Amino acid sequence: MIKTSQLTKLVSTNEGELEILKPISFEVKSGQTVAIVGASGSGKSTLLGLLAGLDQVSDGEIFLDGEPLHTMDEEERAQLRGAKVGFIFQSFMLVQSLTAIENVMLPAEIAGFSDAKKQAQNILQQVGLDHRAHHYPNQLSGGEQQRVAIARAFIGKPKILFADEPTGNLDAANSEKIEKLLFKLNKDLGTTLVLVTHDEKLAEHCERQFTMQAGTLSESKNSAPLKQDIA
Repeated sequence: MIKTSQLTKLVSTNEGELEILKPISFEVKSGQTVAIVGASGSGKSTLLGLLAGLDQVSDGEIFLDGEPLHTMDEEERAQLRGAKVGFIFQSFMLVQSLTAIENVMLPAEIAGFSDAKKQAQNILQQVGLDHRAHHYPNQLSGGEQQRVAIARAFIGKPKILFADEPTGNLDAANSEKIEKLLFKLNKDLGTTLVLVTHDEKLAEHCERQFTMQAGTLSESKNSAPLKQDIA
């Protein structure tokens, strides 16, 4: 599903080029759940953005479901994201002028789905928010906004879902709800799930755990899913 080879990312500074990501090579199989942990500034979110096609690599290769992201321009990457990728942001990134159901419908309408409203209603019901469908983001709690964001990310039934600190702005109770929801949808839809998180409990529920440190990525030798029912 994901394969990288010698992936690097450089940025220009007043003092010259800065290597944000050092050569990274790894693979993620279809349907796997993966967590990437590490300190702030270690390169986690940069890596996630590259894997999702939100940014262009400096060198190396990224294949997403067999498609060569590293050779694509922004328009081509956008088309691939629309067809195969879902993305959840820590800050929710909902459109404030749209209701919950309209936010969820948005990517489906852009993709030309004829039944966008029906699909949005169904997935809002799955995340327990069908009764809040016509509320605006500022009328929803943080946990509810993140559930809307998750519904929006899943409406196109993406093959892979990237989540950048999905519980980072939530309290413990809402974090647990979001955690259960992510893994339930992963299980029900067979979606590959790649998370960037500071939440050790969330990371432990993933089949594989990676650590990012100073731009280098390493996999935990004890990487294995936590034996606990989270459905």
